[in-house]
Amino acid sequence: MPGIHTAILFTDTAESKRLRQSDIIKTQLFLHENQMKTNLKHLSKNELSLFMERLGQKTYRTNQLTHWIYRKHATSFDDMTDFSKAFREELNEKAFISNSKLVQKLISKDGTEKFLFELEDGESIESVLIPNGRGKGKCTLCISSQVGCAVGCKFCVTGSLGLKRNMRAYEIVDQVIAVQRHAAQSDEDGGREVSNLVLMGMGEPFNNFTEVSIALRKLIELMGISRRKITLSTSGIVPGIQNLAETGPPVNLAISLNATTDKVRSSIMPINRKYPLKELIRACRDFPLSPNRSITFEYVLLGKLNDTKDDAVRLVRLLKGIKSKVNLIPFNPSCDTGELRQPSDKRIAEFQDILRKAGMTAMIRKSMGSDISAACGQLKAAFR
Repeated sequence: MPGIHTAILFTDTAESKRLRQSDIIKTQLFLHENQMKTNLKHLSKNELSLFMERLGQKTYRTNQLTHWIYRKHATSFDDMTDFSKAFREELNEKAFISNSKLVQKLISKDGTEKFLFELEDGESIESVLIPNGRGKGKCTLCISSQVGCAVGCKFCVTGSLGLKRNMRAYEIVDQVIAVQRHAAQSDEDGGREVSNLVLMGMGEPFNNFTEVSIALRKLIELMGISRRKITLSTSGIVPGIQNLAETGPPVNLAISLNATTDKVRSSIMPINRKYPLKELIRACRDFPLSPNRSITFEYVLLGKLNDTKDDAVRLVRLLKGIKSKVNLIPFNPSCDTGELRQPSDKRIAEFQDILRKAGMTAMIRKSMGSDISAACGQLKAAFR
């Protein structure tokens, strides 16, 4: 009964934290306890407390259970050696710990690893672990928020798959747990560490905002990941940007911009027809930023389409006054995306030079994992 769990989880949003725990929540939580097991990753910390209370356990046991699930990445109750055998058996009767099934893993010559996970309904999603060069073993994990995507950006393979469904909060978190477990067991000296998280994988996070918000709070509050190390990327859903500012966890914001005119942006990103550049940039200007924070603008450079000197000059004007940094991403030609082309090295360098001379922070993001179909949606498309 996924709907029941979704209703419960929604009570853990920012608004509901002002509310007291109620008998209604307890009734919902245990309504079907005799017919089904409870997936503990569905539950918030408060709901786990209610669950443990129902089993006659003291409060400190909730902290132990949470630590095992989210910090020690336990896959079963048998791993929880500080619980008595009798209690572990009771947990096995009443509950379970979901774990995404790893279907395929590809490793690039540059160290990038791509994971294809199968979800409980047979759908699949991708996660990518990327060495970030900020210390030995440090990696950035790119995770998905939807199965497929409805936005339809021309340069993204995921868009060609269409939207299958939204991911649930625990499925989003499961990606991190599964990859962290793998990273810690890496053959590399000392293993690998997921030091940064980006929601830039399959899907548009703001089109699944409720579940993404719940997942983000779990990542921060239960897994202990710093909000400063988490970045949420959007194709430009203006109400979503406003919601993040008003009610969401204070994580970093990235905008997939990719053009400096409405005509070009609408041709490659249909979402621009609903939320044109003027509205998008206004939302970015209004977005609250703490000291030393900025908005990241992702700009996929497409040969002879958005990579001209005029585009670079317009980009400077467009972002003037916004605390920002720009990631220039040369288009990955391995994607089956029609007539879109990779820009020349000369054009890339000229584009960056114009931005830097205008005082902007502009970095060229090296393409990683091109030999293992690391672009969003490629592995799933092949699996499908």
